[in-house]
Amino acid sequence: MNPVQFIREKREGLKHRREDLKAFLEGYLKEEVADYQVSAWLMAAFLRGLDPEETLWLTETMAYSGRVLDLSHLPHPVDKHSSGGVGDKVSLV
Repeated sequence: MNPVQFIREKREGLKHRREDLKAFLEGYLKEEVADYQVSAWLMAAFLRGLDPEETLWLTETMAYSGRVLDLSHLPHPVDKHSSGGVGDKVSLV
């Protein structure tokens, strides 16, 4: 995966392939893609937009980029959602 070509595709308004988006983000996590390249891609994605599939792929790749905890064995797992806004804080449990 060539980061420059990947950025160029989005700059030109093209849709990314799922495997390319995943490779780009994983490359960033492995420090194979530079911060400035991710910044350039984010600007292109903001200006040109991501379609619903690209948004899903981006979200999935980010969500599963770290450790995923299985809390299904707990009797009453809870979830803390943030509503956003100025001064929004995460509650301590």
